[in-house]
Amino acid sequence: MKKITHVHKFMSILTVLFFLLSTSLHSNGQSKKEKLDKVLEKYTEYSQFNGSVLVAENGKVIYKKGFGLANMEWDIPNKANTKHRLGSITKQFTAMLILQLKEEGKLKLDATISEYLPNYSKTNGNKVTIHQLLTHTSGIPSYTSYPNFFKDMSRDSYQPMEFTHFFADSTLQFQPGEKFRYNNSGYFLLGVIIEKITGKSYEEALQERIFTPLNMKNSGFDHHSTIMKNRATGYEKRGDGFINAPYLDMSLPYAAGSLYSTVEDLYLWDQALYTNELLSKEGMDLFFGEHMPTGNRFYAYGWSTGEQKIGNTDNKVYSISHGGGINGFNTIISRFPEDKHLIVLLNNTGGTNLGEISNAITGILYDLTYDMPKKSLAKALFELINKKDLNSGLKWFKANKDSEIYALKENEFNRIGYQFLQIGKLKEAIAVFKINVDRFPKSSNVYDSLGEAFLKDGQKDLAVVNYKKALELDPGNSNAEKIIEELENKN
Repeated sequence: MKKITHVHKFMSILTVLFFLLSTSLHSNGQSKKEKLDKVLEKYTEYSQFNGSVLVAENGKVIYKKGFGLANMEWDIPNKANTKHRLGSITKQFTAMLILQLKEEGKLKLDATISEYLPNYSKTNGNKVTIHQLLTHTSGIPSYTSYPNFFKDMSRDSYQPMEFTHFFADSTLQFQPGEKFRYNNSGYFLLGVIIEKITGKSYEEALQERIFTPLNMKNSGFDHHSTIMKNRATGYEKRGDGFINAPYLDMSLPYAAGSLYSTVEDLYLWDQALYTNELLSKEGMDLFFGEHMPTGNRFYAYGWSTGEQKIGNTDNKVYSISHGGGINGFNTIISRFPEDKHLIVLLNNTGGTNLGEISNAITGILYDLTYDMPKKSLAKALFELINKKDLNSGLKWFKANKDSEIYALKENEFNRIGYQFLQIGKLKEAIAVFKINVDRFPKSSNVYDSLGEAFLKDGQKDLAVVNYKKALELDPGNSNAEKIIEELENKN
């Protein structure tokens, strides 16, 4: 028998260890990919996801894929390079431009709006600072919350400064800096300030300062008129199917929500944020700073930061994230800087619960337990009521509301309630909204929706009761406040 020397023995052990390690890594990689496939395929099967996904682990992409259709009319599938509208993920790019201008000495965060936009109304322009616009603490009402915004304004095109006149003289919801209230008007104004300081359009500033340096060739300001390859069409759920999302002129979301991108380009963005290519270290610290508490997290500049649960466990991890929603699309980007993990989900059927999907993926990334998707209780109820009648639907709901097969989600019940409302089925709408109120009694939105249904049904007293509850839970609900005033004045 051949004698094994100490050197040979060491090399043999090393070889075995290397083999075991590489096999383990490969196995884990395959296991995670299989788990991701299983979760996302099930969400797609249940019509709860339709879009593009990218997952990175330790800074390296381990998964990217498209699910469902980018265009349903032509059966064109979603892919990793499909371009989706981002909605409010746009805000982090706007914030980056503002901080670049600050770093160049062209802007001060504690300066007021009027200092950079002398033609803007002094009513609020002398009171609100750039920092307050960045952190949603300005008190300026969000124009997208105006009762008739989508009905009367969303299809029209405006020049940025022209559009600011719609909210420039609005009564502030609170004293600037006093509290946090998410606000699209603030980021719209930041875009106008960027244009004023740079002498270029918001779109040109983005391209020159961020997209070109980072080689983000598949990102930009979305224009409806542009012929753009690989662009996803936006859809919205209606009953058990989908419709084309209502048209929205992209001059309105502007610096608060008008960008498009791909999961691949957002990975490039994520990686650049670990460097000082766009900002100094001090600037990056400011970008991700804990500027304003929002519940158990903080709002930075265009980002939400803080600890979040991993999967369905009690374990937590620090994350930097933000979501977006715009007609026919909703999106989320979640960064885990301690491990350089990344999750990007871009969905083109609007209104789905991407936070839930992202949470399951987080569980997979950290090798912890997570929940598999469940069927939509709202969707099944909607179909049964349409097929039979309201009483049959409510009886079935009572028997299945605590089922392990179905999930009861506030946004889905709200959606089917409005579908009944739109087709004049007021009793059905009221019944669905009552389910939401019963299950989510701390949500302002469920009372607002029920109030609207009662109002359409002519039950004004009950409408006032529910609108008052909505206002109590969300004092910034200007729509509820206005309707209460109108109804009580009539009486």
